[in-house]
Amino acid sequence: MTDLATLELDLINAIGGAETVAALEEVRVAALGKSGSISGLLKGMGAMSPDERREQGPMINGLRDRVAAAIAAKKTALEAAELDARLLSERIDLTLPARPLRKGGVHPTMQVMDEMIALFAEMGFAVAEGPDIEDDFHNFTALNFPPKHPAREMHDTFFLKPDPETGERKVLRTHTSPVQVRTMISQKPPIRIVAPGRTFRKDWDATHTPMFHQIEGLVIDRDIHMGHLKTTLQTFIARFFELDEIQARFRPHHFPFTEPSAEMDIRCDRSGGKLVFNTGDDWLEILGCGMVHPNVLRNCGIDPDEYQGFAFGMGVDRLAMLKYGVPDLRPMFDADTRWLSHYGFSAFAAPNPASGLS
Repeated sequence: MTDLATLELDLINAIGGAETVAALEEVRVAALGKSGSISGLLKGMGAMSPDERREQGPMINGLRDRVAAAIAAKKTALEAAELDARLLSERIDLTLPARPLRKGGVHPTMQVMDEMIALFAEMGFAVAEGPDIEDDFHNFTALNFPPKHPAREMHDTFFLKPDPETGERKVLRTHTSPVQVRTMISQKPPIRIVAPGRTFRKDWDATHTPMFHQIEGLVIDRDIHMGHLKTTLQTFIARFFELDEIQARFRPHHFPFTEPSAEMDIRCDRSGGKLVFNTGDDWLEILGCGMVHPNVLRNCGIDPDEYQGFAFGMGVDRLAMLKYGVPDLRPMFDADTRWLSHYGFSAFAAPNPASGLS
C-alpha cells in the first residue's frame, strides 16, 4: 500500500471514529489545517519536478477532496444525531391532555338564591314566580301605593310605551311583591311562599344596579303576629350566615304594603375593614318587613278580620356581597369570565342545609 493510500485509510478511520463534532474538527485540522498532513503534501508539490507534479498532483488533490467530503458527510450525520438527542431530551409531549380548566361556574347571585330557597323550603315555604313585566294593579295599586307615590314616577321606575289600544303603560316590576299579590288572588289561605326573581329600578352605584334580584316572603294565616315574623327572619339570617345565632333589632319604618313596618338590622363590627357579626357597636340594615296591610288583603280578596300575615323582602345580590366578600355590585353583571372564575361556585355542589350551604 502506498503512503497516500495508507494516509487516506488512517484519516477515513479517524473520521469514522469521531463521536462528536468537536472530535471531527480535530481530525479536519490534523488533515486539512495549515499544518495538516494533506496540506503538507500540497505545499510539497512546489519542490517537485514537472513530471512528479503531473503524477502526484491529481492523487494528492483527489485525496484532499475525498477526505473533505468524508468530513462533511460525517459532520452532517453528527449534527443530525445531536439534534435528535436534543429534541428527545427537550421535547414537550403534545399528546398529553392539557391541565383541566373549569369551563364555567355558578354565579354568586344564583348560588345565594339557591341557598336562600333551600333554607326557606326547610322552613315550609313554597316557591312562587311571576312575570318580569307587570301592570299597574299588581305592581302598585294592589300593594296600597297611593296615586302620587314617588315609585310611580319615571325617575324611579322603568315604564314601557303605552298600549296603542288601551293606553296602559306596563312596567318592569320594581319588586317581586306582585308575585305575592297573584298568589293571594289565586290561592286561599293558609299561604307560605317565597318569591325570588329579577327586579328593575333606576339605580346605579356600588350597591345598586338597574337590574337586581330579590327574594320576598309571605305568610297568611289565622293568628299570625309579629313574633312569628321576627323568629322566622332571625332563624333564617343566622342559618344563612352559618352562625349559631344572630343579634338583631327591628327599627320602625314605613312601607305602603305593611303596617306595622320595620327594617331588620344585625349587630356588626366594621372597624377593622372586615365585617364581623354579633360584635361591636355598629348595625347593618339587612332587609325590610312587616305585617301585611289590611288594604292589601282586601285588594286580593282576603278578609283582614279573619286572616293576617307578614311579609319581608331582601336583595339577593347584596346578601351575596356580604357573605362572599364582593366589594362592588356592578361587576356581578359585567359578564367577565375572569370575575366568575374567582367568585363562582361549582355546579356540582348544590346548597343543602344538612351538609352545608356554601
